[in-house]
Amino acid sequence: MPFSSKNQAKILASCQESFHCFVTLLFKGLSDHKTITSLCYSNKFIIEKIMAKILVVEDEKDLAKLIAEWLNREHHLVEIVTDGSAALLELKNNTYDVIVLDWMLPELSGIEICKRYRALGGNAAIIMLTAKQGLDEKEIGFESGVDDYLTKPFQLKELAMRVKALLRRTVSEHHHTYKINDIEVDIENHRVIKDNQEIHLLPQEFRLLEFFLRHPQRIFSSDELIRSVWETEAIAHLDTVRGHITRLRKKLDSPGKNSIITTVHGVGYKLGIDNA
Repeated sequence: MPFSSKNQAKILASCQESFHCFVTLLFKGLSDHKTITSLCYSNKFIIEKIMAKILVVEDEKDLAKLIAEWLNREHHLVEIVTDGSAALLELKNNTYDVIVLDWMLPELSGIEICKRYRALGGNAAIIMLTAKQGLDEKEIGFESGVDDYLTKPFQLKELAMRVKALLRRTVSEHHHTYKINDIEVDIENHRVIKDNQEIHLLPQEFRLLEFFLRHPQRIFSSDELIRSVWETEAIAHLDTVRGHITRLRKKLDSPGKNSIITTVHGVGYKLGIDNA
C-alpha cells in the first residue's frame, strides 16, 4: 500500500542523514513505508558504508565527474575542484582523507599544491594523476609528497582500488576497534556495541564519533568539526553539530559515567572518556 503524506514526513525525518538512500529507494519503486524505514536503518544498507571524504582536483570536468560518480558508488563523499588555487584553498579550510590530484592544472600545478599542502602539515593520502610516464617525473611526484601515482589513461576501477588500498594503509596506522568502558566501536565494519547490544548510528553520527576517537586528546570547536566531518557543500551550522552530539550522548551515554563527548565551555568538544 502506498505510504501517506504523514508517513512520508516521518521517513524523511528518519533519513535526514540519508537523502541518497531515500532517492535510491524511490527509483527502485519501493512504496511500502515499512520496507523503506527498515532498509534505511539496516546496518547492511548502503548508507552505513560511507568510507572517506575525498577531494578530486582535475581540470577535465568530464573526467572529474566520472571519477566522482565512481567513487560515490564506493560510498565515499566526493568533492571536485578544477584549478590549483581553488584546490589549495579547499585544503586549507577543510579536512580530507584522500586527494586525487592531477599534475597539470590551471594556476598551480599538482606538484606545487602537494608541496604546499605537506608544508602546512596536511597528511591526507594523495594519488597523482598524469600523462607523464617517465621515471624522473614519478620521482618528482613522490619527492613532493605524493603517496601513489596513476598514469593516464586509466581504468576507474583501478583508481578505486588504489583509493581503497591507501585508506586501508591509513586505517592500519590506527585502531580498528576502540573500547571505551561498555562501548566497543568497530571502525572497519561501522558497528557500535554497547552492553553487548548493537547501537544504530546514522552515517554522520558514526563519522563524528570516529573523528573524536581518532583524536582523543584534542578539543574541537564546532567550526572545526564542520570542516572535518561534514561535506563542504553541506548545510551545516552550530545547531547541526549540537544536535548530532546530543543524539550521540543519548544513544551511548550510561548513568553514572562520563559522557562520551564532553563540552569544554567557550572552546568546543572533546572525547569525554580518558581511556579511549
